[in-house]
Amino acid sequence: MRQKKEFINTAKLLKFLLIGIIVFLGLVCLYNGSLFAPRLPRADDAVEDGADPVTGRVLPKRYYLDELPEDQERNPEVPRSIPVCDLKYSELIPCLDRNLIYQLKLKLNLTLMEHYERHCPPPDRRYNCLIPPPIGYKIPIKWPASRDQVWKANIPHTHLAQEKSDQNWMVVDGEKIRFPGGGTHFHDGADKYITAIAGMLKFTGEMVNNAGRVRNVLDVGCGVASFGAYLLSHNVIAMSLAPNDVHENQIQFALERGIPSTLGVLGTKRLPYPSRSFELAHCSRCRIDWLQRDGILLLELDRLLRPGGYFVYSSPEAYAHDADNRRIWNAMYDLLRRMCWRVVSRRDQTVIWAKPLSNSCYKKRDPGTIPPLCSSDDDPDATWNVLTKACITPYSARMHKEKGSGLQPWPQRLSAAPPRLEEIGVSNEDFHKDMSIWQDRVVDYWKQMRSLMQRNSFRNVMDMNSNLGGFAAALRDKDLWVMNVAPTNASSKLKIIYDRGLIGTVHDWCESFSTYPRTYDLLHAWAVFSEIEERGCSIEDLLIEMDRILRPEGIVIIRDKLSVINYVQKFLTALKWDGWISEVEPRTDALSLNEERVLIAKKILWQVELTTL
Repeated sequence: MRQKKEFINTAKLLKFLLIGIIVFLGLVCLYNGSLFAPRLPRADDAVEDGADPVTGRVLPKRYYLDELPEDQERNPEVPRSIPVCDLKYSELIPCLDRNLIYQLKLKLNLTLMEHYERHCPPPDRRYNCLIPPPIGYKIPIKWPASRDQVWKANIPHTHLAQEKSDQNWMVVDGEKIRFPGGGTHFHDGADKYITAIAGMLKFTGEMVNNAGRVRNVLDVGCGVASFGAYLLSHNVIAMSLAPNDVHENQIQFALERGIPSTLGVLGTKRLPYPSRSFELAHCSRCRIDWLQRDGILLLELDRLLRPGGYFVYSSPEAYAHDADNRRIWNAMYDLLRRMCWRVVSRRDQTVIWAKPLSNSCYKKRDPGTIPPLCSSDDDPDATWNVLTKACITPYSARMHKEKGSGLQPWPQRLSAAPPRLEEIGVSNEDFHKDMSIWQDRVVDYWKQMRSLMQRNSFRNVMDMNSNLGGFAAALRDKDLWVMNVAPTNASSKLKIIYDRGLIGTVHDWCESFSTYPRTYDLLHAWAVFSEIEERGCSIEDLLIEMDRILRPEGIVIIRDKLSVINYVQKFLTALKWDGWISEVEPRTDALSLNEERVLIAKKILWQVELTTL
């Protein structure tokens, strides 16, 4: 009996020992398996096959909607995190990255400003990581206070304050940078300068909007966009334009202030705006060689200006009497005379030219006059990667006959059907129906976000697929501005945006947008993901690009097919867009997609941990 008990105890001991060995081996397997399981790369990964040759980061796999199982547990490769870029990339603009130009050894003509034009990284050199904010970043100051001050920590650059100290561009004041409203040719303030321009043009009440007939302005070489900032009180909106040049971060300052602005340069390619978009163009000591290549850059302004449009030019050539400036003035005056422009006013340091109202002057020029008229097969509204042309764009038969654009004054033009609708095959009835639909949609968006809304929650807004501008028009009563983006396959509609007194640009969402990180409070994406998916572009790349553009605590509104929304939702936590999430099935209207959903998400404010630097 005793032997039998000892045998049973030994058997139990062996059983527990065997179980312990099995458990131990299981833990070892689990540990080793975790080392080799698929994952997104960390920021400190070594260079591997398929890695970014610049950063050494492994490029995350691209997923397509038809490859992705709905069940998260069956799809472990959907990222639970996305790597964070090195802090030195906190101001990265992928398609305007001069380091990339040097690395790719691009042969560019610096005289023609090609190095300031867009040069996007190839797929194998993209930064598939989240752009971190600078150390100490704060939620931007709200509009309208932001017009005059921003947090220094958000844009920690004081070079311009030192370089332009005698011109009142900006002043460092403790934790803030203040903007007194000065400029290179308006040291005493943009407001007084604008009033003076209105006086030179004999506009009623010294208001530069001329009773609503001047609405859209192009400010080239805008600096920190104080000219555009003070135009807003005149009910005028400017597209303030400057390159990413030695005046570091000037457009970043402008956008941080809440002023409509964008990166761009008058170089070898047309600006991404349709013909006849602006009533006035402005250059205040913009340092542009207007005489180069037979006046090709002045001819680009000519393409963009409406019939009778003005060019306000403040520069030494307009007033200085030394030999060099006299030579430039005489050559410029002769060129503009051959372009049928005329001087309408000249005072102190400023001269104002006006374009002709019709084609009559062009027909009276001597045969062979330079610059020639553009050929009839040239499309003046084609702008994406289109080279500038040294020719005059004549008016359409309708504009020539009417001697003008035929637009209503602002604000009536916002809701009036523009004459150029017929050029894109849209009826007046469809235009008004579109406007009504977007009024209802925006009301619904704001209801969906009502728990988030605060006073002046949004200032810089982007509509990533602007169509006819209905989304922006529905926001008219809110103190914000909208960058209306026309995708390249719908670029012809951008002229309608401008004819409504709004602003925008053409863009291909398979590429990065020309703006600094953290510059928009609200991104609205209607059917954008469906469109790029059909073209074979990466939804993941677009999500990372949207995160780059979006400010912390900013909002994204994604309106798209159910399959797209389900896919995007899997990335919200990894993108840190989970501060607030809402998905609804919207009411059906004439623009609705099949099985459409609206997803609204809020980006959280996060910082790079100092211990990881």
